[in-house]
Amino acid sequence: MPLLSPFRLAKLPQLMSVALLSCALVVPAAHAAGKKDDKKPVAAASAKKAGAKESAGKTKVVAEAKGGKAGKSEKSGKADKAEKTAKGGKSDKAVAAGKHGGKTTVAKAERAERAERSSSRKHLAKAGAAAGGAALAAAAVAAPIEPARQSYGQMAGLHAVTDPLDLQSSVAYVVDQDTHEVLLRKNDQAVLPIASLTKLMTGLLIAQAHLPMDEMITITQDDVDTEKHSSSRLRVGTTLSRSEMMHLALMSSENRAAHALGRTYPGGLSQFVQMMNAKARQLGMKDTRYVEPTGLSSSNQSSARDLALLVSVAHGEPLMREYSTSPGYEVAVGRRTLQFNNTNRLVKSDNWDIGLQKTGYISEAGRCLVMQAQVSGRKLIMVFLDSAGKFSRIADAERVRHWVEGMGPTASNVIAQRIRG
Repeated sequence: MPLLSPFRLAKLPQLMSVALLSCALVVPAAHAAGKKDDKKPVAAASAKKAGAKESAGKTKVVAEAKGGKAGKSEKSGKADKAEKTAKGGKSDKAVAAGKHGGKTTVAKAERAERAERSSSRKHLAKAGAAAGGAALAAAAVAAPIEPARQSYGQMAGLHAVTDPLDLQSSVAYVVDQDTHEVLLRKNDQAVLPIASLTKLMTGLLIAQAHLPMDEMITITQDDVDTEKHSSSRLRVGTTLSRSEMMHLALMSSENRAAHALGRTYPGGLSQFVQMMNAKARQLGMKDTRYVEPTGLSSSNQSSARDLALLVSVAHGEPLMREYSTSPGYEVAVGRRTLQFNNTNRLVKSDNWDIGLQKTGYISEAGRCLVMQAQVSGRKLIMVFLDSAGKFSRIADAERVRHWVEGMGPTASNVIAQRIRG
């Protein structure tokens, strides 16, 4: 192998430098040629202060590879705008560059922001509910719980008396209207408050007084309940006929209507109450006493046997039968039409043939019910007083009906002997 001349040895470092420089230029050029026209994001602007808006220019470097040449670059004059918002302490969200020409998409960022807002609202709602529940719980603990007020029958221990029908009423009395045979008796001599059963006597006096039923009567402040503070749909100033007042008093147990009937009776309210007591004595109701015509006062008292006498007499009045068993009734009050319904749902039942009925309730009396009904071909008068539970008086009536229908008159005599009042 020939030796290199001194001249060539002197040029050797320069040749090696050129070769290395060529390699350094060719490799990036080849790499750039493999990705023709691709664009890369170079820099994104960052905000320095929360709430300030500023724009930052982004420089794009475009690499081209033509004929093995590389390294040429150009700066794009376009600047992307980055906006920073400081609502609710939220941080800025970067907008990422997408494919195909570097187009940006904000859909993901918007969805993320909506999800964050929704999550915040849910957290606030849960926190509010928790705070409200805690406040209610604290109020419940702080408020004293008053025990339910006992009825006169409960205080007297009448509910301790049992019967084969397992009635929930502490007083019960069932008698044949035609034969006067007592089928069932339970504490029938007990004298208790009778609540709105009082309205049977109120209606009976009006029906027998032969007053003009089309005479208009106006509800006044005197008719407003100041004892139990019960509500009424008949506002002060409402004017209805005497017939309509009587209908509402017997069917819907309207207290203001019943009071207005007594107040407008000839001689006034005091005279009417005297007539109520006089009628009771005339009918042989020895255990009965009235102080007002609605039944709101616990001083209106009677016994089951006395009430059976009243039901039998009241059943003889056509208006008493019609109004007390009416399922519903509409009255025009000014520009309004009010719908009133019967307080006894049994009047709508196909299983019952009811000729007269009345319900009643105040806390001192418990739930009360009297009826005249035909069961298995017999005209029966039923009296239930001081029933425990909202629907128990209805259930007691159903028990008696099933018993009479299924057992017959022979079993009724056995039951009457076994129950001790």
